[in-house]
Amino acid sequence: MNFSFFKKKSVNTLHTVAFYNLENLFDTIDDPDSLDDDFTPNGSRKWTPRRYQKKLGKLAKTIGEIGLEAVGLPPVLVGVAEVENETVVQDLLATEPLNKYNYQYVHYDSPDKRGIDNALLYNKDNFEVISSEAIPLIVYSLAGQRDTTRDILYVHGILNGEEVHIFVNHWPSRRNGEVETDYKRIAAAKTINEYMGHIEEGTENPNYIVMGDFNDGPSSTSIQTLMSRNKLHNPMETLRSPNRGSANYRKSWSLFDQIMVSHNFLNYEKGTHSFCDANIFDETFLREFKGKYKGSPHRTYVGRRYMGGFSDHFPVYVQFKYNS
Repeated sequence: MNFSFFKKKSVNTLHTVAFYNLENLFDTIDDPDSLDDDFTPNGSRKWTPRRYQKKLGKLAKTIGEIGLEAVGLPPVLVGVAEVENETVVQDLLATEPLNKYNYQYVHYDSPDKRGIDNALLYNKDNFEVISSEAIPLIVYSLAGQRDTTRDILYVHGILNGEEVHIFVNHWPSRRNGEVETDYKRIAAAKTINEYMGHIEEGTENPNYIVMGDFNDGPSSTSIQTLMSRNKLHNPMETLRSPNRGSANYRKSWSLFDQIMVSHNFLNYEKGTHSFCDANIFDETFLREFKGKYKGSPHRTYVGRRYMGGFSDHFPVYVQFKYNS
């Protein structure tokens, strides 16, 4: 396969890769096969077309500004979580300013009870998909029943001429307790490690980008399990702080949203990408500006109360320099 035309089209040397949990991006139509009733016009959240359009506008604005100051363009890759279906992804990409760019997406319906999925948005000027699949996360409740949760989205593609393997994650939540649910997230880490093993049977030193809402921080057992193969570098570790994070729960910051990269992104070689920077995109416009939630992500709902915000998570991002 000839990848050279991607190199020629790559005018910018700096590129942003981001992840964003979009907090319940549901359409307004009732899906009889999922628990989405709250997010309908007659549901408990009074989720109207007007509110839906407002949220799309806010999310599109946010994604369009990630890395914009440094690069002059929005991200070349954006992993997203909590999208209901393919339609909401299409609607998001049709919203200004994202509709000005050559974005496409990869999405699969997952077995999650609420019907929320992961997706990858990509700029076709910089990225070509070779293959993709939804990797099932097989975990069971303590009672022995299958716990239907989000699949792990895997995308194999070409970024500016360089082959990459991308995993987009939204690992099982801590809703029933951190310790009680820990085994599920450890199982997710082991699932990725096993899949990487298969990739490495046919590829020497593959380039990995592993992103997501892991519902665990950098020092958690699950993340350490993911790092245990010594194939990944986690630049988010240096961002840990009691005063900053990607989400805030009961006035406590967490850094559950992370992007890890393989060690070969830390090298310099012509025709490849080198890791430059990692950060949380926690701009002032994304924050609550007053009240008891001041400084936290300005979210769409608090409980059932409509706040009209963006998401309960801040996006995170990394930047790569293309070595021409």
